[in-house]
Order: sequence, then C-alpha cells, then structure tokens
Amino acid sequence: MEDSETGGNGFEPKILIFACNWCSYAGADLAGVSRLQMPANCRVIRVMCSARVRPEFVITALSKGLDGVVVLGCHPGDCHYSEGNYFTRRRGLFLKKLVEYVGIEPERFQVRWVSASEGAKFADTVAEVTRQVKALGPNRPRPKA
Repeated sequence: MEDSETGGNGFEPKILIFACNWCSYAGADLAGVSRLQMPANCRVIRVMCSARVRPEFVITALSKGLDGVVVLGCHPGDCHYSEGNYFTRRRGLFLKKLVEYVGIEPERFQVRWVSASEGAKFADTVAEVTRQVKALGPNRPRPKA
C-alpha cells in the first residue's frame, strides 16, 4: 500500500461539517476572522439548527466516500429553537450505531457543541476531528455481509 492510502503524511481526509446557524457557524466565522489555523480539507454547510441534519445526509456523505462528518450545534440548553440540540444528541447516538451497521467506522461521525463565542474551540474541534479521521485512514465503505 502507498503511504497516502494508509493514513500517512500524504493522506488528507475530506470532512463535512454541518454547523448550526446560530452558534457553531458563528463560531466558525469567529475562527476565520481571528485568523486561527484550521485544516483546509473541511467543508462547512450551514443549517438553521443541528436538528435539521437528517440521518440520510450523514449516511449518504459517508457512503459516497467522504472520510468524516461532524454535526456542530449549540451547547445543550442554549438552542435557539429550545430543544433542537437535545434531538441532535439523541439522533447522534442512533447515527453512531447506524453508521457502524452499514459498515463504516462509527468514529467517522461525531456530534460536538460550539457556541458563537468559541472560535478557538471551533478551530480546535476541526483540527482534532481531522487528526482522528486521518488516523483511521481513507474511508472505504463496505457493505454489511
């Protein structure tokens, strides 16, 4: 195997981030205007609430070959829509099991909480998830036998 296929220095994972409009996306914006260093291999999709991320979005992204998916929402108790992040937390537990059931490492999907004032936490979270996914190597979805 080549170094790029084994998670070595040549492999850079592709990570999709769903960010809540009210907290996490604002945290991403703060990280950007603060010029914090972040991996360039992540793409952020703004959603109105983390609860709007449907399970199909996550499964489709991972089954099509993205290396990781992260859902970022408001801290529990701080949701702009009152209870959206509680739904996200429950759905995240379900999705971990579903991702594993379809033959993908569950570590490739993560749910995290980042508020609008936590630009540094956003940057740290993105870097940490990138390191974890890089250690897993490229995503090679395999059908469940």
